[in-house]
Amino acid sequence: MSNVLLRIKNIKKRYPSKEALKGISLDIYRGEILGLLGVNGAGKTTLSSIIATLHPPTEGDIEFNGHSIYGDITSYRFKLGFCPQHPNLNEELTLQENLAFAGKFYAMTDEAIAERITLLSSHFELDQYLTQKASVLSGGYKQRFMIARSLIHSPALLLLDEPTVGLDPHIRRQLWLKIKELKQLNVTVILTTHYLDEAEQLSDRVCILDNGLIRLIDSPENLMKDFAQKNLEDVFVQLMSNNN
Repeated sequence: MSNVLLRIKNIKKRYPSKEALKGISLDIYRGEILGLLGVNGAGKTTLSSIIATLHPPTEGDIEFNGHSIYGDITSYRFKLGFCPQHPNLNEELTLQENLAFAGKFYAMTDEAIAERITLLSSHFELDQYLTQKASVLSGGYKQRFMIARSLIHSPALLLLDEPTVGLDPHIRRQLWLKIKELKQLNVTVILTTHYLDEAEQLSDRVCILDNGLIRLIDSPENLMKDFAQKNLEDVFVQLMSNNN
């Protein structure tokens, strides 16, 4: 079996006033965390929304396990988890009820839902909150729960959209550990973030988008070595400065 989980093939996206993506081709491997980086307007949000099937591409194709997702988009969505930037929990339901509702959305049996709730609540340290309403959670625990909910149906691919935005530094680092541990659950992660230190800590590779094209893709370690910089943020600043 190929190690490529998702193959993005010449994806383009045009709007009446802008060409947001100008031909993106990229392989995403099983079990990796790929960071999507770029300044505002670079195309990373557009690309991630196309991967999430929230918007169709103008041209190109995406293959999942060697097959076009557009041949059976429903089956692909059952293999995909999406964690949005802003919490969208039902705060009138308990955490357990929120998770169960998400599981029912994916046609899971009650037994399968119960097993996943047990596993995920333990992994994300949510056991003590399961019978409480979502409104009691702090910002950091809401983000933990959002990720747990996106994993209820055991997806092979998880999209994380700015998962730590607005959180205190020590809370961010706690969440980083939980994201790193997703490899233990055999989950491939696409991480969209504005935090360069986050991308450096979490990503096996980073893909830097610029003006609708891939500028660079490599491991943070290789990029820091190639640009003779001590951190990924300085690499990014140098790269963007060279572009101006």
